[in-house]
Amino acid sequence: MSVQDDYIKWLEGSRKAYVAKTKERREKFATSSGIEIPPLATPVPGSLSEQGEADYAAKQGFPGEAPFTRGVYPSMYRGRFWTMRQYAGFGDAEESNKRYRYLLQQGTTGLSVAFDLPTQIGYDSDHQMAEGEIGKVGVPISCRDDMLTLLDNIPLDKVSTSMTINSSASCLLAFYLLVAEKQGVSYDKLRGTVQNDLLKEFVARGTYIYPPRHSLRVTTDIIEFCAKEAPNFNAISISGYHIREAGSTAAQEIAFTLANGLCYVEHAVKRGLDVNEFGGNLSFFFNGHNNLLEEVAKFRAARRLWARLMKERFKATDKAALQCRFHTQTAGSTLTAQQPENNIVRTTLQALGAVLGGTQSLHTNSFDEALALPTEKSVEIALRTQQIIAYESGVSDTPDPLAGSYHVEKLTDELEAAAIKLIEDVDKRGGSVGAIEQRFMQGEIARAALAYQRQVESGDAVVVGVNKFNTVESRDLPLQKIDAAATRRQLERLKAFKTGRDGAKVKAALADLQATAKGTGNLMPKILAALRADATLGDVCDTLRTVFGEYREG
Repeated sequence: MSVQDDYIKWLEGSRKAYVAKTKERREKFATSSGIEIPPLATPVPGSLSEQGEADYAAKQGFPGEAPFTRGVYPSMYRGRFWTMRQYAGFGDAEESNKRYRYLLQQGTTGLSVAFDLPTQIGYDSDHQMAEGEIGKVGVPISCRDDMLTLLDNIPLDKVSTSMTINSSASCLLAFYLLVAEKQGVSYDKLRGTVQNDLLKEFVARGTYIYPPRHSLRVTTDIIEFCAKEAPNFNAISISGYHIREAGSTAAQEIAFTLANGLCYVEHAVKRGLDVNEFGGNLSFFFNGHNNLLEEVAKFRAARRLWARLMKERFKATDKAALQCRFHTQTAGSTLTAQQPENNIVRTTLQALGAVLGGTQSLHTNSFDEALALPTEKSVEIALRTQQIIAYESGVSDTPDPLAGSYHVEKLTDELEAAAIKLIEDVDKRGGSVGAIEQRFMQGEIARAALAYQRQVESGDAVVVGVNKFNTVESRDLPLQKIDAAATRRQLERLKAFKTGRDGAKVKAALADLQATAKGTGNLMPKILAALRADATLGDVCDTLRTVFGEYREG
């Protein structure tokens, strides 16, 4: 069959069925000059050789169909825009709740929760390790009451929530489920994602608690639990974002992210889970970096490669299990303290690359984040950036608008080939866990980061306002400050919570959790039971520390 024949088949098949369920935003799409935009741009009939026709079918295909190079849904943003999220959390649960409600009023379509460092590494706010860090880079959540305050007046059956949490993800997911119970929302109505990607913590970020193999068990427990109890909630967001922030190349970001994904799938399959049932609950998290066309190609290559790997290695056949659905955040590592207003332009280009590459949701960084947590005004500018791309640029009116570009297609092929080579190198070391333990991934990223830094220092890589076109003028930007009163409120709330609980009930629930941790049972039901009994996040994580130990990088 020719590409034109396949196109007609797609129009009458996949696309027609999808549009019947997800109505398009307009009956007719056209440019500002009135030129009609078809549902999909394809090669001009007769322009491809016989081999070219075959290559197109194998490598590009059609949106919503394997290998998903051109997008995971048939109509992409013609049906609805990506979920617009703004990553936020600071001070305490009360302050963060105000910011979330402000963002929802301004047009965000999903929440994205940032947690403070003590919460990320499993310490309550009253722990000595938390001193000086409460609410500084995210919201502190130590007990059920904190989560109830954080989500006050936010209906969980209507809002999708992304939680950037890993080592203590089991607790934060459990808190979220308890709030849903309080609101009368059944688990199957919940939509969102818990990051829950421990492997990348050892590779690039460092907010781990337990050693890799024990961490992998907790991650797999969450995947198994969500597959059975919360089927519409993404049990994991396999994160290349932090790999790129640590200095990786685009090819390394694809390779190490997908290699970690393969590891999670392998462990879930070993649990007896059906890849075609849980595979659709896997999502990804990528970085939106500066090189616009390389980024577009990166997203296309990642989709194509994931579909291939899931089919070849795990015999996946379900469409959702083959799809690489992903969230994108613009690159924090590219933000500069010098001439910070330049960051608005950087973020715009990065966000545009994510949209042209077919992201499912997007967070745009605020221009002042190299200096402090974003202010309400800078967050508004970041959100408006997404909205202008969505409503004014026209790039959302057709799927995969850069398909067929000689340059973009070549970049897509080359990034895919480079990523495959790196995944094979990971396989030779026993998969992701072995590669992490042998420090292969860390070493590759460190070398890439050093090479780029040397380019910046030599001037071969230009950073506008830093090593070229720099000025000495001073700027006095209004910056977000963490109110000391928020820290006091957090500590007082936690003290009252601990004082009012039944100590014997907590102790019994934690003993039950510890016994399960020593065995092989799924930890999630026991964690839920402990938090229902008024255990805190620190109580749960300390209990697991006694069984699993703590990881210390050698």
